[in-house]
Amino acid sequence: MPNDMKLQGLAAFVAAVEEGSVSAAARRLGCSKSVISERLVDLEHALGTRLLQRSTRRMSLTADGESFLPRARRILGEAKEALVELTDRRSSLAGPLRISAPVSFGVLHLGPALYAFLAQHPGIQLSLELDDRFVEAAADGFDAVLRHGPVIDSRLVAKRLATSRRVLVASPEYLAREGKPTSLDELRRHNGILYINRETDWRFAVDGGWLVVHPQASLRVNNGMVMRDAAVAGLGLTLLPTFFVRNELDSGALEPIDVGVEAEGAELFLAYPREGAVQAKLAALVDSLRRSFGGPPYWDN
Repeated sequence: MPNDMKLQGLAAFVAAVEEGSVSAAARRLGCSKSVISERLVDLEHALGTRLLQRSTRRMSLTADGESFLPRARRILGEAKEALVELTDRRSSLAGPLRISAPVSFGVLHLGPALYAFLAQHPGIQLSLELDDRFVEAAADGFDAVLRHGPVIDSRLVAKRLATSRRVLVASPEYLAREGKPTSLDELRRHNGILYINRETDWRFAVDGGWLVVHPQASLRVNNGMVMRDAAVAGLGLTLLPTFFVRNELDSGALEPIDVGVEAEGAELFLAYPREGAVQAKLAALVDSLRRSFGGPPYWDN
């Protein structure tokens, strides 16, 4: 193998073939289209042959590209296995790790859970950024993102951390003033405190499917703690995972509302790019968070 043939070039070549274009390969690897193009040119120069025929409309493998593709995949696989083996042989994990998580869950539960992880792996330099916007892992420069809800991006590996029930809640003052609903039909006339980015958030299991309820919106916001506090203040009903309202239910600041059917549950995932270089750190992080949260998680006990 030529000395100047880099693994980045091999990764760009394999990604371009499997994704069907340079643009798609750039999205998969979390870098710009121009960077992928440069890596492909450098790889072909190092090998002294053309691997891909590229035009404005399509991209195809040359005969040399067809021959080289399985070898490139094997080299990348062996490099990944070697990295995992070397990491496993070390007594501790070390180096930078950058993750993103929603603000509310990060403050209430993720932050404390990370302390145990960092105590076990003091060599890891963790950067945690809390943000309620939808964060793209690779494109935004993160090694992993914590997602509250399903992960449908095929470019990401999603590891389930915990599940949670979701409960309808309101303050005793609001229920004394407006009455406590006992059915889905009655929910529609009540004031709802809603999550701003999810129009079909109030979903309930009915007859083997899902029924969406749209209450009157008294407040729309993209932060679970604000939703919880607005309910405590008596602004209306809200539907939240139990990890947001456990203490308020215990203290009586909020009351659960039973409408005869279960609300859709909540799931927490750690998602990260398939081509990431920190797989061992993330595997250790997933294991640590699962232990900290428990199964079932402590907020549902």
